[in-house]
Amino acid sequence: MSSRIFIPGLQSVLRIQRVYRSFSISVPTQTTGGVKKLGVIGAGQMGLGISFVAALVSKVPVVLVDSSEDSINKSLGFLDKLLQKDVAKGKYSQDDANQVIKRIEPTTKFDAIFAADFIIEAVPEITPLKCEIFGKLAAGARSDTILSTNTSSISITKIAAAAKGAEDRVVSTHFMNPVPVQKGVEIISGLQTASETVDRAVAFVKAMGKIPSVSTDSPGFIANRILIPYINEAITCLETGVGKKEDIDSIMKNGCAMPMGPLALADFIGLDTCLAIMNVLYTETADSKYRPAVLLQKMVDAGWLGMKSKKGFYDY
Repeated sequence: MSSRIFIPGLQSVLRIQRVYRSFSISVPTQTTGGVKKLGVIGAGQMGLGISFVAALVSKVPVVLVDSSEDSINKSLGFLDKLLQKDVAKGKYSQDDANQVIKRIEPTTKFDAIFAADFIIEAVPEITPLKCEIFGKLAAGARSDTILSTNTSSISITKIAAAAKGAEDRVVSTHFMNPVPVQKGVEIISGLQTASETVDRAVAFVKAMGKIPSVSTDSPGFIANRILIPYINEAITCLETGVGKKEDIDSIMKNGCAMPMGPLALADFIGLDTCLAIMNVLYTETADSKYRPAVLLQKMVDAGWLGMKSKKGFYDY
């Protein structure tokens, strides 16, 4: 069987360029928790962001795997431009930027990931795809390698079950988008996850300059269990005529001190992603309060997915 895994639907990182330009990173004092090499699967915006921060802040070498050479080239091209702009602004030196590029090893060969002792999967929210990947990781990675997923909604217990023989080493490190800007990371354990696995994940996340929050495997975990229903309710308010989109976003920004209005945030996340998470919450809890807004489903059906499609609640 070929070890090559097709990773479909990777989003272009270029659409978050303006957000990435404004970030700043403080170098942590923690060690890397024993991580000498990181593996990242998926060169989309999340995979690139994780690779970038690991190479810059924790200073570990990164193997970045993607089945699409075009996706890799686009991501690394974006990263190079970002680094050059930050060097010009004095955020760090040219040598620092060169070292970041040097530490990231891009490849389309899936087997290359087996050299890492901490692996983070960052592919689209497709359960069979993730399970296939974790089955291959369990078979090929070393017996002490941590196998982590960046999933935002899929059960960690289900993903771990696909990693036959390595179930206790599967955990979730759910980074927030965009990775260089957002400090928080959810560490989620499945039913099978060993406490040592969680401890090592927490240590490495801290070494990346992030602030971990630990939770158990529950639909939506913490962040999306709260955030996505909030967005869904804002869409329902728009759908039922409670307020115009500008007014809904304005009151949450200017009245509730949110950095971004919920409809603009939905566009940034991707309406298809919001719908997928709401469907997980609704299906797995059987609670009617998680029913996706009718307008959300219609917009996804129309292909109006937000920033990624140039049209959502706003035009881009």
